[in-house]
Amino acid sequence: METVTPFKEVIDEIKQGGGEAVKYCYQCGKCDTVCPWNKVRTFSMRKLIREATFGLTEIENEEIWRCTTCGKCVQKCPRDVKQINNMIAVRRMATGYGVFPAAVKPIRGIASNLGAEGNPFGESRKNRADWADGLSVKTFEEGMEVLYYPGCYLCYDPRLKKVAKATASVLNRAGVDYGILGEQENCCGESIRKTGNEELFRKLAKDNIKTFIENGVKKIVVSSPHCLHTFKNEYPEFMANFEVLHITEFLFQLINEGRLQINKEYAKKIVYHDPCYLGRHNGVFDQPRGILTKVPGLELKEFAESREESFCCGMGGGRIWMETHTSDRFSNLRLKDAIDLGAEELVTACPYCITMFEDSRAVGNLDDVIQVKDITEVLNEVI
Repeated sequence: METVTPFKEVIDEIKQGGGEAVKYCYQCGKCDTVCPWNKVRTFSMRKLIREATFGLTEIENEEIWRCTTCGKCVQKCPRDVKQINNMIAVRRMATGYGVFPAAVKPIRGIASNLGAEGNPFGESRKNRADWADGLSVKTFEEGMEVLYYPGCYLCYDPRLKKVAKATASVLNRAGVDYGILGEQENCCGESIRKTGNEELFRKLAKDNIKTFIENGVKKIVVSSPHCLHTFKNEYPEFMANFEVLHITEFLFQLINEGRLQINKEYAKKIVYHDPCYLGRHNGVFDQPRGILTKVPGLELKEFAESREESFCCGMGGGRIWMETHTSDRFSNLRLKDAIDLGAEELVTACPYCITMFEDSRAVGNLDDVIQVKDITEVLNEVI
């Protein structure tokens, strides 16, 4: 039997999520027309908002967990209905009651891992800096130019460790005085907050802020747009403000300052994918393209849905940890678009996007058709 929560409780939760604007929703359905889910299956954000407005949300319904928080509906909504905040508020109720549909149940284990080891994989904190072995990467000390914060996936995932290594190599070549926190580094908490676990997010945030302050951190460079979004836009809720840059912003600065020299050709056709949390949520569009256009021989192509209109990979909103049926993966469509453009490589700047595109590439037996790379991997080959 599906659980229907009381009217007042739903509305109170939605208000806490910043979503009082639901009362302004006039059910135009614009959100449904731009939602990427409707390219792979039937999904209605309009219906979910309507149900939430009248306290009819069924918290056992898997639909409340589908939102990837990509932001396209928020961007197009003519009435400023804060769909993302509303969905997080509903998920916060489900999390509080411990109600998780089958596809969402892995979140329980993820939460335990984050609480125990500070990463979603449950890997030992002591191994967090193992990716940097042999790369002359220092432990951060007060006074260093920047703290490089690779994030969970770059520290533990075998594919993404290659991105962390490439990034360190590029920073070393540029002579940047940087360090990492190693086992002191925790998950930023962005994705677990999007699943509704506000308590755990706040614990992770406070622990990270304490660590940053104790180590004298002033400027943070991150590889994940999700870390960028959280440190830059959400940690100020705790009266903590740091200068935060995505790695593409920082590398673009280094190139323009002459600290990083590109001296090799990269004679390939590539298409750049704008990650939702780098582009649409944080307005970083020009810097990644600025880097790529400075590479000799590189032919840069653009998706029809690019920049503000970029198509989500499907892994935001905590869905990186949830089960998504193969036929429902947005990344399959994005790879097809890249291949149709004649691209040899799909280049992006987000660990979630890379994870999803690599999975779709493997499932589709596309190893010999197209490659997936992080922008730092391309840059590392041409300096």
